[in-house]
Amino acid sequence: MLLRFSVENHLSFCERQELLFAASSLEDRTDGLIPCKAVPSGAVVPAVVIYGSNASGKTNFVDAVSTMRQLVLWSQTRGEPGSRVPRHEFLLDPRFSEKPSCFEIDFVLDNIRYHYGFETTDKAITSEWLYEIPKAHRRKLYERAEQKFEFGRWLKGQNRIIARLTRPNSLFLSAAAQYGHERLSRVYKYFQDLEFSASISVPGVEASSWVREDRIDGRVIKFLESINTGVIGYRKKETEVSEEARALRREFRIRTEKHIGRTNWVMPDGEDKFEEIELSHRGKGGEVVHLDLQFESAGTRRLLIILSKSFKAIDNGIPVFIDELDASLHTYACDAILRMFCSPEVNENGAQLIATTHDTNLMKCQVLRRDQLWFAQKSSEGATELYPLTDFRTRKGDNIERGYLQGRYGAVPFDEPVTALLES
Repeated sequence: MLLRFSVENHLSFCERQELLFAASSLEDRTDGLIPCKAVPSGAVVPAVVIYGSNASGKTNFVDAVSTMRQLVLWSQTRGEPGSRVPRHEFLLDPRFSEKPSCFEIDFVLDNIRYHYGFETTDKAITSEWLYEIPKAHRRKLYERAEQKFEFGRWLKGQNRIIARLTRPNSLFLSAAAQYGHERLSRVYKYFQDLEFSASISVPGVEASSWVREDRIDGRVIKFLESINTGVIGYRKKETEVSEEARALRREFRIRTEKHIGRTNWVMPDGEDKFEEIELSHRGKGGEVVHLDLQFESAGTRRLLIILSKSFKAIDNGIPVFIDELDASLHTYACDAILRMFCSPEVNENGAQLIATTHDTNLMKCQVLRRDQLWFAQKSSEGATELYPLTDFRTRKGDNIERGYLQGRYGAVPFDEPVTALLES
């Protein structure tokens, strides 16, 4: 369960900005909230929707969470000694090139609240910390200042040994999981389980390769059928690899071996057949017709991935981040996805949806509370500011969509009417 995320000096985020999930004290519907003893209000919201104009930094927020996850998962295993830490500092102010980027997160795992974060420059992790908050008081599990480590008495395991094996450009949490630290491996797995859907355009080949490893969830097909896509099922089709593709593979192998030697560890021998996904439709006379994904609409292909990730999140009670939820999707489909996460009957395990969107119609979604609406806006210096609707005085029943489009809450492309722009 995600409680808070903050980022500083990453892409368009200059000063520290944070997103909160604890339910506010506003008088609003409560039936969709997720009970949580770790926050003062006793509940967190199941979904957050972030609005903002183009280039306001919405996608950069999703990227910030993804960057933190990637550093946790791979900084120890995929990094090389002395290599650059893959961070993306704020570029519109030269002072920030030397300042560290900071990522922090609060979440609940096994009924315990954890607070984890780190700071990093291009060259090294400058600080890292992990605390647990089982009740009211915070317990230190470990703190790190460059290559100096301090461990709390509540963290058992081969801490000192792992600390000596942790490179300056990798996270201790990443190293601990790599070397089998029992307690920290569970924290590591929290990041491993986070789901993301950032691709706005999904080609047929990409959609097929993403879903063909596992069978498509029956709930995905039911959803597609319910919104009149014409999809009633699917099948897997085994296809021969073309001779042209085999020739290209052989040519690539020859050239690779010429430059770097043996390639068995890089590019194993390919298979002669592969599986493709075809969706089933009802044709003339009731006959079932199977269509390759390249012949499906962009929205149908994108829904395959978004819904698969969403149902996985709902089944496992984990967060899922979707960038541009409304891209290629009808507003009713977006509304239905939000309703799944905000329904206690469907979302029994406390999954959370974090989505960016331009679809203002969703502001009228009856299952959304006012504290589930956030905005991203660029300052005059090009830095993203992230803030909630609750920063403004509103009442239950207010037309939030109209107020937003009128510019009352900011985060819109311009304040003047379009006609004024055309006349200039």
